[in-house]
Amino acid sequence: MSAAPDDHARLMRLATYAATATATVLIAVKLAAWVATGSVALLSTLIDSVLDLAASALNLMAVRHALIPADHDHGFGHGKAESLAGLGQAAFIAGSGGLLLIQAGGRVIRPEPVQHGEWGIAVMVFSILATAALVTFQRHVVARTRSTAISADSLHYAGDLLINASVIVSLLLTLWGGWTLADPLFAMAIAGWLMVNAWRIMRASLDTLMDRELPDAERDRIRAVVRANPEVLGMHDLRTRTSGRQGFIQLHLELPADLPLIQAHRIADEVEHAIEAEFPGFEVIIHQDPAGLREDHQPSSG
Repeated sequence: MSAAPDDHARLMRLATYAATATATVLIAVKLAAWVATGSVALLSTLIDSVLDLAASALNLMAVRHALIPADHDHGFGHGKAESLAGLGQAAFIAGSGGLLLIQAGGRVIRPEPVQHGEWGIAVMVFSILATAALVTFQRHVVARTRSTAISADSLHYAGDLLINASVIVSLLLTLWGGWTLADPLFAMAIAGWLMVNAWRIMRASLDTLMDRELPDAERDRIRAVVRANPEVLGMHDLRTRTSGRQGFIQLHLELPADLPLIQAHRIADEVEHAIEAEFPGFEVIIHQDPAGLREDHQPSSG
């Protein structure tokens, strides 16, 4: 394994450890603040942190499995474990949103005053600082590794920043404005935000599990790289997919029919290296075809 993949694996592990540790600390301080204040908005962010911990623990296990190299039974590696973890996260987050809606709905019908709201505000400020530091590190890791699991984790922690800020607003409205409905109404808005996050994570995970093609702009970049080689006459049957941090590109290269095999091999190698330079972390598989020959393959644009 090269130095870069080793570095990527180290970063991904560090990101999962950091997320698990951060969630554990936040659960402890939010639990104390909720007991002191009785705020349902603060309860919402406590529930969210509990689910963050469960999701981050799931991520930790999934990332460790995803980093296992390809073997005899898994020739394309174990990268899709990250997407399976993403589906688990989506389920956790959607469930928390549903429970929170029920709790907040009861408070709308029977409003209750918030006690010691200043304690809750202090805890939320601490939560924002800790979460912002974690999200900054996670985004650095995602930029380096393109990890689906870390990206999903970062998405809902970024949502936590908005949640924590909204709890501060709801507590201020309750304490200084006397608006007791602010607490449950903000909690319901947070529940809606959780549902949106769950949908985004689920959609991204399903795209990977269902081998969704790369975006059209990326596929056009691949075609441009291939056709930049002056000895290439054309290409067809381009197929792409991702599996965790690993990507796969397959295509058929059209070369002169009378070209010796050794020269065809050299050109294919040149094209392969050019694509790998443009798409680091992707495995490229190229089949050489005589120009003008079209075989019966599964439908795919080229």
